[in-house]
Amino acid sequence: MKIHFTARREHLTPQAKALCEERLGDIARWLGPSADADVILSRERKREKAEVHIRAKGAGFVVAEESADILVSLGLAFDALERKVRKEREKLREKKRRVGREAREEGEPSAPASPAPKIVRFDYFASKPMSIGEALIQLDTKKKEVFVFRPGDGDRWAVLFRRKNGTFGLVLPE
Repeated sequence: MKIHFTARREHLTPQAKALCEERLGDIARWLGPSADADVILSRERKREKAEVHIRAKGAGFVVAEESADILVSLGLAFDALERKVRKEREKLREKKRRVGREAREEGEPSAPASPAPKIVRFDYFASKPMSIGEALIQLDTKKKEVFVFRPGDGDRWAVLFRRKNGTFGLVLPE
């Protein structure tokens, strides 16, 4: 990690520089070696201000803290910076987990939902009574697979159907 120091109306002490390098070294483990840091120290009316700007791949962090002592300001700034970096890393980790979980869920074949049976109404019947021969002619001329009719003068219904081998089947109620 490259560290750039700037001191405004302030002298950069070796103790402050060592603290910055140590704490930024810890943060650099999380962000990687390509991160850059700017540490800006300033004094305004007996208040010591520490600002830390970090630019890393895909993220940027800015923290500013103010107190009566520069070392306290730096400590507070680095504590806040560590919290931000940890939070951002946790978001990224959770996002990767969520993407992986969604990919697994999409890849697994789910149990096929059985569709509700569809009922279609057809008029493959004759309302007037007829003989089996007449029903066979009706089945053949209408090119249907099934024909329902009343044989003779009874109230019973009969079913005539075409079989797969080309013959015909008849269902008579008892």
